[in-house]
Amino acid sequence: MAPRKKDKAKAAVGTRPARSIKAPAIAGKATEGQGAAEKLATGFPIVGIGASAGGLEALELFLAHVPEGSGLAFVIVQHLDPTRKGIIVELLQRGTHMRVFQVKDRMRVEANCVYVIPPNKDMSILHGVLHLLDPIAPRGLRLPIDFFFRALADDQQEHSIGVILSGMGSDGTLGLRAIKEKAGVVFVQDPASAKFDGMPRSAINAGLADVVAPVEILPGKIVAFLQHVPLITQPGRTDEDIAQSALDKVVILLRQHTGHDFSLYKKSTVYRRIERRMGLHQIDKIANYVRFLQENSREVEALFRELLIGVTSFFRDPDAWEQLKADILPTLVAGQSANRALRAWIPACATGEEAYSLAILFKETLEEFKPAKKITLQIFATDLDQQAIEKAREGVFPPNIAADVSAQRLDRFFIKVEHGYQVAQSIREMIIFAPQNIIMDPPFTKLDLLSCRNLLIYLTPELQKKLLPLFHYGLNPGGCLFLGSAESIGLFTNLFAPLAGKSRLYRRLESTQPIEFPSTSLLAPPSTPTQPLKPTANLQALADQLLLQTYSPAAVLADDKGEILYISGHTGKYLEPAAGKANLNLFAMAREGLRYELTAAFKKALRQQETILLTNIVVGTNGGKQIVNVTLQPLGAPIALDRMVLIVFTDVAAAPPTKTTGKPRRATAHLAELEREIEHARQEAQSVREEMQTSQEELKSANEELQSTNEELQSTNEELTTSKEEMQSMNEELHTLNQELQTRLDELSRTNNDMKNLLDSTDIATLFLDNSLCVRRFTSETSKITNLIPGDVGRPITDIASALLYPELAEDVRQVLRTLVKVERQIATSGGNWFAARILPYRTSENMIDGVVITFIDMTVSKKLEAELRATEARMREMLDQKP
Repeated sequence: MAPRKKDKAKAAVGTRPARSIKAPAIAGKATEGQGAAEKLATGFPIVGIGASAGGLEALELFLAHVPEGSGLAFVIVQHLDPTRKGIIVELLQRGTHMRVFQVKDRMRVEANCVYVIPPNKDMSILHGVLHLLDPIAPRGLRLPIDFFFRALADDQQEHSIGVILSGMGSDGTLGLRAIKEKAGVVFVQDPASAKFDGMPRSAINAGLADVVAPVEILPGKIVAFLQHVPLITQPGRTDEDIAQSALDKVVILLRQHTGHDFSLYKKSTVYRRIERRMGLHQIDKIANYVRFLQENSREVEALFRELLIGVTSFFRDPDAWEQLKADILPTLVAGQSANRALRAWIPACATGEEAYSLAILFKETLEEFKPAKKITLQIFATDLDQQAIEKAREGVFPPNIAADVSAQRLDRFFIKVEHGYQVAQSIREMIIFAPQNIIMDPPFTKLDLLSCRNLLIYLTPELQKKLLPLFHYGLNPGGCLFLGSAESIGLFTNLFAPLAGKSRLYRRLESTQPIEFPSTSLLAPPSTPTQPLKPTANLQALADQLLLQTYSPAAVLADDKGEILYISGHTGKYLEPAAGKANLNLFAMAREGLRYELTAAFKKALRQQETILLTNIVVGTNGGKQIVNVTLQPLGAPIALDRMVLIVFTDVAAAPPTKTTGKPRRATAHLAELEREIEHARQEAQSVREEMQTSQEELKSANEELQSTNEELQSTNEELTTSKEEMQSMNEELHTLNQELQTRLDELSRTNNDMKNLLDSTDIATLFLDNSLCVRRFTSETSKITNLIPGDVGRPITDIASALLYPELAEDVRQVLRTLVKVERQIATSGGNWFAARILPYRTSENMIDGVVITFIDMTVSKKLEAELRATEARMREMLDQKP
């Protein structure tokens, strides 16, 4: 059973240099307020969150549902406008009880805090300390979420947690691959609830999402996952107990469902993967999980894919690939003969990135050295996962592979398509992808290069000891073995010699020791006390098999293009492999004398949908001739055989030699005439074939011209696509900025409404003027004394008629603007009312003078009372004066 690759990184684990993070373990149920930090022996989980367009709303909703005192730390990475200072920290702080910080260089992560990436920076993490770096990629092509998620995976290892929220594009997908590779966990917002579903769908389509849920549910899912009890840390249980009680049962269920045996997989890796699945389903006992597997075949499939560890990337470990290009490939090219292609095998190829990387390096090597002879490379890439093989054959990868592939290689070896990049046809033609179980299936042989990187680390030492001699057998003398950075040849120094450098490159040595190959007995138990009884032979089946092998004619089954799908019996007398690249086409393999008649009859049978019989066809065999009858029967039923043709070959016995008659000369002349006619027909057929070849060459030339035009159009399309990507990135930044501005606008609207209601509730006429004495704002009470209407905003106050008997208004306003000293006056109106006018300078929050504020307080009642009092006082004085 062969898993797919994964590097065993040596990065330190933990959020603090002096202590490491352990998996959370609880003795009983945890309350909502009981944080993950209390359940960890040391440290606390760090959750990386990636969001883009539409992410502000999702982030506010996410943080609002994080339980208080959760003990988690959240690091948010967004696509931000690099030229503008963001206000996302203030916006997020309003909706969460946790403290929100904008990250500064070398800021240590603390529990129950939120950290936001600043604009125009890339962010990494080492031992729980955040580091800021200047971005290298140009604006529009940056992938800050991928960058941080990869660093988080290296720093937190299996404790890393990644969350993807609303956003456009595919940023974050490669980073999630790194998190999954380290046995971390991935939570993704349900695309149906996201404003922009590009990033969530990219993660889901890549098969990386462990939990998909609406954003408000994700925090609870994370907390529930962290409260899961790991198997290995349970008290009173040893590894042996777990293996006997759980692992064997899980392996049996996997074998029943998938047909693949994981008994030789390293137990520690199996434990971690089972723990992850149990945590995601909140299952606390391994026995319950075994029952869950029995009842849910989809969970068995999910665990199977979890164990495959399908994580890979282009040019992984760049230094190793550079040494391969500098030391190995030139040597292979220089020592290769022109009549044989170089052969390479990449087992456990996953989705094909490593196979395509090797093909690209080979192309570059040929262009650099320009050998005189034509040299080709045939790469066999195999994997256990059929879905991964199908994806590898398509050769389509997301746009963020630009983080691993240089711009020059993207331009030369990739074609820009709607959802990313597709490997060029010239590279794809060098690789044959096929499903294979490296343990059970036979290996490829006569290899010049075998690249088995980061596979052996997941297999037990017993199986490694079987596979390395197998690799030795498959390599040609002097062939090269390419292993991962955490792998070695162990004790097999007699089979392989290491090359200079740190990369795990080995040269095959000659050995006289016999090679022991893996077989099905490897996967059987160490001892078998009793031999199973052999099933009773079925006489009818044995007889049918004997008849088919001995007396049935040779036959082949081909599709409508002539590609052979099935061969029955011995067809060597009629078909032979064609020279050059391996080809199973019926017409290319037909022997001399059969090819042209067979081609015409094949097309006729498909066209007319009737059986065609070719009789007495003379077929050239090895040094002789054979007369053959050929039957071509088009098939339509069952549906699986639709558009296929069954070709049956039947030998015809040669006629016995005839005795010489009395007229030998006439018979000889007749035979000679027939031979001349046959030769003439052959010449005519040859002439027709030559004409067809000429036409084909002309068509080929025209096709090449069309291809050249297509390449030019494709180049233009790539430039337009690049511009589109830059515009999309800027659109995301503008969308985020628009959300921030919309939030500020809502706040401003609320503040404006509050201020209007406050002014209206005082019943005080208030007038705002700018430095030019133009009307800026006024309350409804002001309209009653100054005849102001909404259309007067922006007009000078001196141009507006007023009931106030206040000709000094303009001069008083200028005096206040000049001296910054308030002016107070009592002003009468033409209607007999009185107002207390107060003029104050208008100060901004920056302590700048930007006009004046004039208030008019109605004091008519006070004035009337004052007049009445004065009149009463006068009368009293008059009466006192008249009294003796």
